[in-house]
Amino acid sequence: MFERVLIANRGEIAVRIIRACREMGIESVAVFSEADRDCLHTKIADMAICIGPPASKLSYLNMTSILSAAMTSRCQAVHPGYGFLAENADFARLCRENEIEFIGPSTDSILTMGDKAAAKRLMQAHRIPVIPGSDGSIQSERDAIKIAKKISFPVIIKAAAGGGGRGMRIANNEKELKSLLALACQEARSAFGNDEVYIEKYLEEPRHIEVQIAADKFGNCIHLGERDCSIQRRHQKLIEESPAIFISERKRREMGEIAVKVARVAGYFSAGTVEFLVDKNGNYYFMEMNTRIQVEHPVTECITGIDIVKMQLAVAAGEKIGLEQHDIKQNGHAIEFRINAEDTANDFRPTPGKISRLFLPGGPGIRIDTHIFNGYNISSHYDSLLMKLIVWGRNRDEVIGRSIGALSETVIDGVPTTITFHQKILNNAFFRSGKYYTNFISRRMSDLS
Repeated sequence: MFERVLIANRGEIAVRIIRACREMGIESVAVFSEADRDCLHTKIADMAICIGPPASKLSYLNMTSILSAAMTSRCQAVHPGYGFLAENADFARLCRENEIEFIGPSTDSILTMGDKAAAKRLMQAHRIPVIPGSDGSIQSERDAIKIAKKISFPVIIKAAAGGGGRGMRIANNEKELKSLLALACQEARSAFGNDEVYIEKYLEEPRHIEVQIAADKFGNCIHLGERDCSIQRRHQKLIEESPAIFISERKRREMGEIAVKVARVAGYFSAGTVEFLVDKNGNYYFMEMNTRIQVEHPVTECITGIDIVKMQLAVAAGEKIGLEQHDIKQNGHAIEFRINAEDTANDFRPTPGKISRLFLPGGPGIRIDTHIFNGYNISSHYDSLLMKLIVWGRNRDEVIGRSIGALSETVIDGVPTTITFHQKILNNAFFRSGKYYTNFISRRMSDLS
């Protein structure tokens, strides 16, 4: 096992990884920008190193500074968390070239699954169901129109190197496709440095289901069940729950087996997530694979009792996962709420500022993953996520009841947050009955705003 690990991230995920390291007897090294000097992850780590100015590209995306910090502090491994450099194949390669283990999959797996169009072709070659669309990146407007007519409108344009909903546009007809294609390419270039896009059939009222997998370097691979991530706004997930209440046991088993197959095809090891879209008729299609720890991993931890971050660390150190598929048991139900510093009445505008008063909920089945504290200054330089509230119960009704109580107890004064928005979703009859899909918020916005 590693003696010392550098966490190349910030916020709640950095705190989460530091705590896992501590439990395993591993020393942790935090990195921070000048804006994060007084943040929680710098206080609870065994060591903290400044890696640059507030701007991400000069600090948390600065590979040279991070690798220098890792080597100076004599770390054997780097955990990238999620976001920033977590799915950057160049960073993974540089770590390993400098004899520092990258806690994640191989460079080849990141490259293969990071190119959405290439990943889709790989899945098709192994007869894994994919959404109808282009075989690869779109080469011209003419090709885009031809493919769209073949699969029929509406279609969705996606960035080949994309993620997080950026570079996506929905076109309902040929005129919209022409106007949105250039815009999607421009967004993709700006966000990912790659303007390639591809086209898929847009599924109306789909559910977004992801399956958590875990694999080691010895060829062992299992899945830890699914999460329903369909409550989204502009392709950004807000609420996740497990198990997905509309999936039959047969479909749940099938999707889990396919997720494991995807990981094997990609030569994957570490924790990862295989994402599917499920249409209103129950047909499911591979969408993408996230080659990192997910924001919503605590949902799966709550219902399986497995610490996914510890498993990542062990696999990276060369250990076997030590579990067979039949060992994985799901217990109860769990929901995660992402609480962001955003003004929901003002188009969810991020709201940096100082937290003047903080009170967090407690009680049976309540888990809080956060990095904030009284007096915490929310920076304008980074993501607006303040905390994750994860609620477990014996069944979904119990979880919803506990969630309503937990959200009502949560006090974050000084900035607007999404707490009230989550409360409105919980009180929505369609959500309570499980009748929701990825465009639920846009369809029901008048009820929720």
